Amino acid sequence: MTAAVVMLVVAAALVVGGGLLWLRTRRVVTTPAERAVHVALHTASQAAVPLRRGLTEEAAREAAPFLRALTGADALGITDAAGALLAWDGSHADLRATFADAAERAVGGERAVLVTSPDGGEHAGRTVIAQPLVIESTGVAGVLGVVTVGKPGPGQLGAVADVVRYACGQLELAELDASRARLDRAEVRALRAQISPHFIYNALNTIASFVRTDPDRARDLILEFADFTRYSFRAAGEFTVLADELGNIERYLALEQARFGDALQVRLQIAPETLGVALPFLTLQPLVENAVRHGLRERTGGGTVSIVAADAGTDCVISVEDDGVGMDPDLLRSGVLDAVHTTGSRESAHVGLANVDDRLRAAFGNDYGLIVDTAPGAGTKVSLRVPKFRAGIRA
Repeated sequence: MTAAVVMLVVAAALVVGGGLLWLRTRRVVTTPAERAVHVALHTASQAAVPLRRGLTEEAAREAAPFLRALTGADALGITDAAGALLAWDGSHADLRATFADAAERAVGGERAVLVTSPDGGEHAGRTVIAQPLVIESTGVAGVLGVVTVGKPGPGQLGAVADVVRYACGQLELAELDASRARLDRAEVRALRAQISPHFIYNALNTIASFVRTDPDRARDLILEFADFTRYSFRAAGEFTVLADELGNIERYLALEQARFGDALQVRLQIAPETLGVALPFLTLQPLVENAVRHGLRERTGGGTVSIVAADAGTDCVISVEDDGVGMDPDLLRSGVLDAVHTTGSRESAHVGLANVDDRLRAAFGNDYGLIVDTAPGAGTKVSLRVPKFRAGIRA
């Protein structure tokens, strides 16, 4: 057995003087190539963490030592797209101005620039390599440069190019994350804009009708309306917890019940263990508003809206159901959730459903979209499944 082979020490029990002597099992990795691969992967993963936040001064400063280790350079610098130095790691700080000039040329030409000091000069024997960080979707994001002592060989030039490609990949992912966040914020704004102006107008009219006949109830409804709008237009993150979402739904339904009276019945069945589950902000509001607007208002005598949140092992299953007029399932099969084949008053509701469906799938995957069960005259039930825990998602 040679030193290049992984050595195993097998546990053995030996009887020694009536006792037992145990040798612990352990695995010793002795291959230099294995150790080198492990170190390189670990270093790359450490550089990826700050780069995934985008090319900021803080991210560049945190990533620079790990990127320098990957290139094997004596020093490494990072600039932004305008050529401003974001970070410098290592020695040869007197070459910063040289690097800044090379970086400016690298950005302008979108190509690598090499600056080798002439023999006998102040910076004799040193080379600066400046290579642009080109992101496919946005163009040049900045420049990564290294300083080497002596003329760099093909191996080192290749290592620098590979590290630049790796850094560009992480910055591309950061841009995708930022784009997704911007899209999520835009979709939430779209949902907020979709909160029916008619609901707001009718809620205020309902409150006004109680001002003389029942001042105490009018005051309570004003507080409900204030809390409803405060939550719906909050500036907090993309996610909330089910308890907060249900609290806002109860305010909405309280205002609608003040308007419709006994014609609108509400049934809640919520498992306590589901209240802390995280879900996209304003997930339930469009579903409940659709149930009231298109399920009950078009039905003579009103009806009931049922909201159920049930524990389903690793998931939470939520459903919003009404016993209203329902709709043709063929419309669903023909793409009604995309609001392509709809007209009139129903279109805004379907846009809301498509928005919620897209946001659920973006957050949790394609197994977590909306399921709609409906038929003419049979009401509508919209169900969704949310994981109780998903890494990276917090309210």
